[in-house]
Amino acid sequence: MKTILIVDDEKWVRSALKWTVEQTGLPVRVIGQCSNGLEALDWLKSNKVDLVLADITMPVMNGLVFLEQLRLGGNDQDVIFITVNEDFGCVQQALRAGAIDYLLKPVEKEQLTVCLNKWFTRKEKAVKSRVVPSEPTGQLSPVEQVIHFIESLPPGQVTLAEAAKHVHMNPSYLSQLFKQQTGTNFIEYITRLRLREAKRLLQSTTLRISEIAERLGYSDLAYFTNIFKKLCRVTPSEYRKLHKGDDAL
Repeated sequence: MKTILIVDDEKWVRSALKWTVEQTGLPVRVIGQCSNGLEALDWLKSNKVDLVLADITMPVMNGLVFLEQLRLGGNDQDVIFITVNEDFGCVQQALRAGAIDYLLKPVEKEQLTVCLNKWFTRKEKAVKSRVVPSEPTGQLSPVEQVIHFIESLPPGQVTLAEAAKHVHMNPSYLSQLFKQQTGTNFIEYITRLRLREAKRLLQSTTLRISEIAERLGYSDLAYFTNIFKKLCRVTPSEYRKLHKGDDAL
């Protein structure tokens, strides 16, 4: 029996979605409900689930920020987003962030059944392919291949799903292997690359901070500023003032 967490700011939506999950007749069970991403992160600190069904648009912490924070914390639960309209840009951003699929509101039983069956198939394939790869002499290990792949593209523009596809591995297994071999998880590694590039751009260009954030894949300026301050101890504006005229990193 697979377990599910539902995250949506409207109680009636959570209740309706739980009922719809039960109506599919699939071996899944909703064991938790949260009203926003921040509440879900707290809930997941002491609970485990196989899948999260999360709304994209929520107060306090939206679905995209929730997913990024989830990965920063080293959690590898699959996430399926729920959205009120099929906005291609929003959906594309969600999938690039690492969501495995999306559903349109109101979620119908047939739609959910198809989506969950796809997820089950995905999990079965992952289990079958979860074999520890050997490291042939003279060849790069999967993690080294991933690092080369990341460095060949603009900073922070690679998702875990894309990296896993590049080395033909299951994302969850790659995440574990990456942490074992580098001492840091995949999202943290990408975040540090993003911030290193942010520092360079702050020092060597006159780009607005919002432009730098967007270039590095952050759609939310406030979130970018918070992440920067958390890891660099100063805001992007303060960093630019402190390092104005310094040689670029």
